[in-house]
Amino acid sequence: MKGKTLVISGGTRGIGKAIVDEFAAHGVNVAFTYNSNAELAAAQVAELEAKYNIKARAYPFNILEPEKYKELFLEIDKDFDKIDFFISSAIISGRAVVGGYTKFMKLKPKGINNIFTATVNAFVVGAQEAAKRMEKTGGGSIISISSTGNRVYMDNYAGHGTSKAAVETMVRYAAIELGEKNIRVNAVSGGPIDTDALKAFVNYEEVRDETAKRSPLGRMGQPEDMAGACLFLCSDKASWVTGHIFIVDGGTTFK
Repeated sequence: MKGKTLVISGGTRGIGKAIVDEFAAHGVNVAFTYNSNAELAAAQVAELEAKYNIKARAYPFNILEPEKYKELFLEIDKDFDKIDFFISSAIISGRAVVGGYTKFMKLKPKGINNIFTATVNAFVVGAQEAAKRMEKTGGGSIISISSTGNRVYMDNYAGHGTSKAAVETMVRYAAIELGEKNIRVNAVSGGPIDTDALKAFVNYEEVRDETAKRSPLGRMGQPEDMAGACLFLCSDKASWVTGHIFIVDGGTTFK
């Protein structure tokens, strides 16, 4: 995979950062987005280039404005001559999910719409722009980060869970329509992963303990677990895998 290029949304924290590190460690050049902390992103770029001897660039991007992906990819075009992989990883939290991260009877359209925009619409527009470039260079791999919260009940997760179900369906449609262009499209669906985003949940400790209890492996998922799955799906080892929902849950959705 050395010398190939990954574009990923939300690459400074949690699962996104773990993916960036995993791909960079295998010689992949990385273009990642960040929401607001330019200083943190710049430091991350410098560290990646020094540690892995790859090319890294960071770009500010608001995932709630997916239509601006067109402008973002034009900027990426100036820095990279091709795109081999695109991963839609960025999420929203805080005020943006008010009315979306709550019990069913307290759900509000604005909160639900924000989650849907950041999950589904952002995947669609980002994947479209990536696919246009991949087609010109012979193909590529596209991934959406998803969650098993659309398969099993999670407290306060109705807004997120339904959006994840929608993006997984969108992944399957994209896989069928982009296959003729040698572009594979998959989703990596994680069980509860120990990230800052999860720590923001009001019931984080309960989720953490219950996940470890339910998993036959006796622990909660880590961002690196998701990153490894993404690396596999983008590699030649997965050359006949498309339209697939790759579940990384430590066995929790069956038990």
